[in-house]
Formats: sequence, structure tokens, C-alpha cells
Amino acid sequence: MQDQTDQLLRRILTDVLGLKDGLAENFTPDTGLFGHLPELDSMAVAGLLTEMEDRLDIVIEDDDIDGEMLETYGGLLAFAEAKRSGS
Repeated sequence: MQDQTDQLLRRILTDVLGLKDGLAENFTPDTGLFGHLPELDSMAVAGLLTEMEDRLDIVIEDDDIDGEMLETYGGLLAFAEAKRSGS
């Protein structure tokens, strides 16, 4: 499930942000997202979260969202994995 979440999340980021093919494949846990990727601005965050809910079959509450989860790829992945496992 973790590998599946990782692959899905990379695809979601690529699709929603219009990243070049293969760019998200090179993301490490420390890769900066919000504030580092020009494509991920405040407008794109809403689309990203909606797409994550749809494709990962999770529900993201408003109070789940904080700057830390969007800071790095690892933070976003950990958030997605926790949501999918029901934590």
C-alpha cells in the first residue's frame, strides 16, 4: 500500500501541477514542495487536495491541512499514507 500511495501521489502531483514527465519520479522525502515548486501555489493546493481525496479515496478535513504537510514530498507522502491507513 505504501508503494502504491507513493506512485499515486507522484502521478497526482504531475497531473495537477503539470510537471514535466519524470520530474516527480526524482522527488526524495526532502524535496521541497510549497514555496519550492513554482507550480504549487495557493490556488494549486486546493486542486491538489481534491485530487488526492478522489484518487486516494481519503477525506481531508480543513484542520488536517497545515504548512508542514505541504513543505516536503516526504511530509505529503506521510500524510497521505496516514490518511489511507485510517490514522
